[in-house]
Amino acid sequence: MVFTVFCMALLNSPTVMAQSSKVLIVGDSLSAEYGLPRGTGWVKLLEDRLKKDHTSWQVVNASISGETTAGGQTRLPLLLKTHQPKVVVIELGANDALRGLQLPATEQNLRKMIQASKQSGAKVLLLGMRIPPNYGQDYTNKFFGIYGKLASAEQVELLPFFLERVATRMDLFQADRIHPNVMAQSIMLENVWPKLEPLLKP
Repeated sequence: MVFTVFCMALLNSPTVMAQSSKVLIVGDSLSAEYGLPRGTGWVKLLEDRLKKDHTSWQVVNASISGETTAGGQTRLPLLLKTHQPKVVVIELGANDALRGLQLPATEQNLRKMIQASKQSGAKVLLLGMRIPPNYGQDYTNKFFGIYGKLASAEQVELLPFFLERVATRMDLFQADRIHPNVMAQSIMLENVWPKLEPLLKP
């Protein structure tokens, strides 16, 4: 009896709960602190918020600058096996579009990532992106449409545009005019949080 009570207490301890309550972020430079001082990116701000408000949650940032959906799809199975996350945030696709890659391949890679995450038992948040209009209206519209299409078909949570309230403000970008600066990171987190927070609840 004493042993049983001990085991139940151990399973409910913050340390054990933290080990099994993880948010996995699979993204590109927007989530990998590209060009930013270490510890100032939106993912680190998310981690700080979770420590304050949801102490049983940990963040695993598996984002890589320059990552494509093909790279993310290849890496994801091992990430799921290693970390066993309860929530997966997918922030990929922009590099595919900026390189002019075929949209059906991007869609298929994202679909596989969503399905693999769901099959592992994780909830999924898909972060939508837009690209500059100079790629052509047809291509840019079809690219943006991929996210809503997948979220509807796979029944996962969607943030339509990750850089909402950032994209139109040049003062929120680094000198390359591609990557958001430090000031933008809190806005990016506030874009994500309303969609992510409900997924953290049982």
